[in-house]
Amino acid sequence: MPRKSIRPLILLNAGLLVALAGVTFMPSAVAQLRPRSTYTMVGGTVNGIVQGVCYITDETTNEVVAISWYENQKRLVGLGYRNMSMDAAQAAKTR
Repeated sequence: MPRKSIRPLILLNAGLLVALAGVTFMPSAVAQLRPRSTYTMVGGTVNGIVQGVCYITDETTNEVVAISWYENQKRLVGLGYRNMSMDAAQAAKTR
């Protein structure tokens, strides 16, 4: 192989090595301050609604949201939200 065709390859490899080192030694960004959540999803029904309802529970924050898919509008619609920790605290006060 002629020496002229090897030089660009060496320069390209050196440039890639510098880019790899730059990415490797950069400080990393942390986007979440709390631990990863665990979710549970359960299907169900609600009186007065023809479509099914999906209840999604965030087990880390003890929050529940109910959503339903409306086919004619082609979108998810939120039906309700509850904070189970607050509900439990309120139920304990009434006893």
